[in-house]
Amino acid sequence: MNVESSENKNVSVMVMSGNKDAYQIIDRLAQLKKFNIIATNTTNYGAEIAKKSGADQVVKEALDQEAIEELVDKFNIKILIDATHPFAAKATMNSIHATAAKKIVYIRFERPKLEKFNKKNIYYAKSFQEAVDLVLNLLETNSSNGKIMHLAGVSTLNYVLKKIDKEKVYVRILPSINSIQKCLNLGLKPENIIAMQGTFSKEFNRALMKEYGVSIIITKESGLSGGTPSKISAAIELGLDVVIIERPEIVELTDKKVFTDINQLVNYLINEMGPSLF
Repeated sequence: MNVESSENKNVSVMVMSGNKDAYQIIDRLAQLKKFNIIATNTTNYGAEIAKKSGADQVVKEALDQEAIEELVDKFNIKILIDATHPFAAKATMNSIHATAAKKIVYIRFERPKLEKFNKKNIYYAKSFQEAVDLVLNLLETNSSNGKIMHLAGVSTLNYVLKKIDKEKVYVRILPSINSIQKCLNLGLKPENIIAMQGTFSKEFNRALMKEYGVSIIITKESGLSGGTPSKISAAIELGLDVVIIERPEIVELTDKKVFTDINQLVNYLINEMGPSLF
């Protein structure tokens, strides 16, 4: 297990990270100087950001339930903050089960959900398989050019390329060697790969969609900080069809402490849990 370490502080907290929200949580906790922060991430790039945000230790690998439990013991973790992506359901389930087994506090941070768009050409799917079926139906019934822009991450691209012509699919991904290599391994040509880092404005998304001449976009309901509204708004202005994959529902979160605001999460740790922690 690859771990970078430093001195201990008062209370050990694990932050399951990998996105902007998690790094903001790490930064806020680090400023308080009351916590030993163990951040988890699956990439070197993400681990570097977590470290710069203030994490004391960074674990750079995907973690199953057993691995999480090992870290709880190793660092004497008292609280686990699950700030993983809304679509990282497996990571959330592993975290819930591990904290239950070790009898420590589990807290979920989740980006607020967006209100559903009630507009023509906006279609919702419960899964990536259902999204592909919707796209295939649109290709059959609409007089479009059949060009698709996939804005739902490289890990879901295989669902699309199994049934849709690779020549017609353009994918925007993070500019990492691993992501680009995955696209090439799936059979995409370099000219169909758009490698960019960031959350982009509506204007930028609109220009990109227009430049590539796509008629359908596929995206996930990743919330405001994931840039979903600007993607959808750009597509609407261009009159494109939009297929949105809804977040997976995790029943086990029903009775858990879930926050959608970072300030409220930090206040809970300090003001409500503080007396028993420090």
